[in-house]
Amino acid sequence: MKKARSKDDIQPEYSRTELGEGVRGKYYSAFKAGHNIVLLDPDVAHAFPSEEAVNEALRSLIKVARDSIDLTNR
Repeated sequence: MKKARSKDDIQPEYSRTELGEGVRGKYYSAFKAGHNIVLLDPDVAHAFPSEEAVNEALRSLIKVARDSIDLTNR
């Protein structure tokens, strides 16, 4: 006898009709309000192993830029 499938089972494959209708832009306004996405060119992305590495490098660059502005304003 086969075991009955529960509703929480994940199927290996779904047909388009099982997924329902998609709604274009359903989460667009919430996404724009809470996210800032920047696309990196492949060569730049290759230089960084993670999102944290990109942020650390940019923060360092910002600090250098601010320090150099402070030096020229003296």
